[in-house]
Amino acid sequence: MSPVLGLRGGGARGDAASTPPRHVAIIMDGNGRWAKARGLPRTFGHRAGINALKRTVEAAPDHGIEWLTVFGFSTENWRRPVSEVTELMKLMKAYVSSDLERLEREGVRVHIIGRRDDLAPDILEVIERAERRTRDNDRFHLQVAFNYGGRSDIAEAARRYALDVSNGQATLEIGEAEFERRLSTAKGPAPDLIIRTSGERRLSNFLLWEAAYAELVFQDVLWPDYGSGPLGEAVAEYQARERRYGGAEIDDVLATG
Repeated sequence: MSPVLGLRGGGARGDAASTPPRHVAIIMDGNGRWAKARGLPRTFGHRAGINALKRTVEAAPDHGIEWLTVFGFSTENWRRPVSEVTELMKLMKAYVSSDLERLEREGVRVHIIGRRDDLAPDILEVIERAERRTRDNDRFHLQVAFNYGGRSDIAEAARRYALDVSNGQATLEIGEAEFERRLSTAKGPAPDLIIRTSGERRLSNFLLWEAAYAELVFQDVLWPDYGSGPLGEAVAEYQARERRYGGAEIDDVLATG
């Protein structure tokens, strides 16, 4: 199906979204509130969130999903208390250590997007190991946005483009397709569906360029309670919609002739 407006994986105007979304992106929100409701420290919520991630990754292919992108750690998350940031870094390492062998065995390819220049060496080693050991897999793609911000990624793509122009590798006649090839998400299709859990209704600097024509679904479930059931509900809502990519509804076109 031909891309629309340079967006990877787009469908033709007026497509019904009866097929499952190829690429689903999730803002995993609600760990802190989940822990608070149980009288537990926020770190317990983050640990429970790792189990929810495992369940969701396992369930995604059963719902027809080929790419899953999750918002693991944003560029703004550095503002949180040092103890919480330290715990999140530990959980990143623990998730890879406990699940990498299974992901590799089950044909999952891991992609990590986000800034790496200010990450600790041990975190960089974990990221590079996960990508290296799964690089030949193609059954399913798990993309983790870690130390990622949508605006930062767009600014970095602009910087790369400017360097290419100065080096004679690009011209000032910039197009959308040429620009998005310099984004960190360039290896995969644009998201068809973006989900945010916990009832919040905003993108929070996540996949700002890529979200242009994604369907948005906001669910009240807190992330640690997530899994196949809520994911299936979001996919069903997506399939009930008609994706128009800026075009008119089919019925409206027929009515006006």
